[in-house]
Amino acid sequence: MPAGRAVYNQVASPIFIVTDIESDGPTPLHNSMLSFASVAIEADGTRHGEFEAQLTQRADRTTNEQTMAWWETQPEAWAATTANAEAPSVVMPRFADWVEALPGPKVFVAAPMIFDGLWMDHYLDEFAGTRVLSGPFKQRQIFRGGGVCLYTMAGTLRGAPYLDWGMSKLPAEFYGHIAHTHKAIDDARGFANVLVELFKLSRALPAITGSASDFR
Repeated sequence: MPAGRAVYNQVASPIFIVTDIESDGPTPLHNSMLSFASVAIEADGTRHGEFEAQLTQRADRTTNEQTMAWWETQPEAWAATTANAEAPSVVMPRFADWVEALPGPKVFVAAPMIFDGLWMDHYLDEFAGTRVLSGPFKQRQIFRGGGVCLYTMAGTLRGAPYLDWGMSKLPAEFYGHIAHTHKAIDDARGFANVLVELFKLSRALPAITGSASDFR
């Protein structure tokens, strides 16, 4: 596609894979991802389906005491997060195939990227031979670019100082009045609605363009 890349970039409509994960601890280096869900959506709100899965805990990982104490306060979410769990080695390749089968370029989205994106990147690398990031890698690439941190996007487009950033600072209307239940599919659907609302704000801003850049 190199000869047609510029044209493709102008006409293609990226599909954003808005994803939420749940885990039994803060890091994939020591803990396990329990569930995740993704909503495939375009910037204008056109939807292309959903993916949802629960994962078995890894035998080579441990649970985090503080996280598990918090889960004890969320029995309904815990039940949804652990029901019908499948092995990551089964789920992650299936997810990668689902993403790859969607039309056009796909972009990963999470709130925040440093948490949910980190988990998904690790599990995709470990179990599906791909990553959340794209780049000069020889392995399979299912996503375009470095992804979107919804937390950062929301904070800047709100015009808020950094210490006032937070997904809870957005109005309920941005979420489509979908409650943040800590069930991955509920939270992914709410974040997908937020993304569409933020793109509306973004489109209303004056465009920044340049013919040359100091970035090489």
